[in-house]
Amino acid sequence: MNDEIEEVELYEHFRVVVDKGQEPIRIDKYLAEKLQHSSRNRIQQAADAGFVHVNDRPVKSNYKVRTNDVVTLMLDRPHYDDTIEAEEIPLNIVYEDDQLMVINKPAGMVVHPGCGNFHGTLVNAIAWHLRNNPDYDPNDPAVGLVHRIDKDTSGLLVAAKTPDAKTSLGVQFFNKTTHRSYNALVWGNFVEDEGRIEGNIGRDPKDRLRMEVFPPDSEQGKPAVTHYKVLERYGYTTLVECILETGRTHQIRAHMKHIGHPLFADERYGGMEIRRGERTASYKAYIQNCFKLCPRQALHAKTLGFVHPTTKQQMDFTSEWPEDMKALVEKWRGRISSN
Repeated sequence: MNDEIEEVELYEHFRVVVDKGQEPIRIDKYLAEKLQHSSRNRIQQAADAGFVHVNDRPVKSNYKVRTNDVVTLMLDRPHYDDTIEAEEIPLNIVYEDDQLMVINKPAGMVVHPGCGNFHGTLVNAIAWHLRNNPDYDPNDPAVGLVHRIDKDTSGLLVAAKTPDAKTSLGVQFFNKTTHRSYNALVWGNFVEDEGRIEGNIGRDPKDRLRMEVFPPDSEQGKPAVTHYKVLERYGYTTLVECILETGRTHQIRAHMKHIGHPLFADERYGGMEIRRGERTASYKAYIQNCFKLCPRQALHAKTLGFVHPTTKQQMDFTSEWPEDMKALVEKWRGRISSN
């Protein structure tokens, strides 16, 4: 019995005609020089998957290109035009002048287009807000957001309107002279009132959407340090303040899971399970109600401080919790006070 193989539609993402006089060279090496944002290893993987074509036929990594070969990269998804368009989306602007903007981002808003979220992002909203500013080009990497927070994390971000402002702010973030603190509700009670978490952060080899913590002296991941301080205790959960020495992807989420205190309602890191507490039906119902109040990781970028790029004055900002996190914390406070 012959199985029918469904033919996958491929889309052209890159095309080049090999120059006359080109010496025979492996196609993976040739493309690695042409595609600056792709490693040779990734090109080899693409070739293994049948995505690297020469003269309309798939080839392997060891194929040697020849003069006038038409080399194409054909992927199984349409090519997306990553031009950032202005979109009329409301912004909660905490502060603004001719150099920068400080924005309080709501949970659920993606910061930058990519990975299936090409519209409705914070960058699109900033482009609309500054659409009448002739000096601001949303597609120029020399301006715009200086740092990022996760889609489902709320809180403060700074965007630069000028290249000089972005350079100045970028240097401050790189040198760790900015001041940033986060509030998080995490599972479990802490023995101590404050602590330090150190561990390299890199992609989880079993789940590319999640970050893993590796030993500080290992060659895996990038060094990361998080300081935490207990603000309030609710028995089975704790409200903490986190201050970052480094700014790695999912740093607080990964570090807190690593020490056994995943963020409440953080599905990707195990926080949507009942990690502490009773086995009673009433307690399970209580936790489910909490998840409904705040159906995302309970994490808020509360404070942000930096030196203004031109005035050289220290600028410090604080933001209130959004309604979902406020309601969640009030529910836990109420439970403690009623016991």
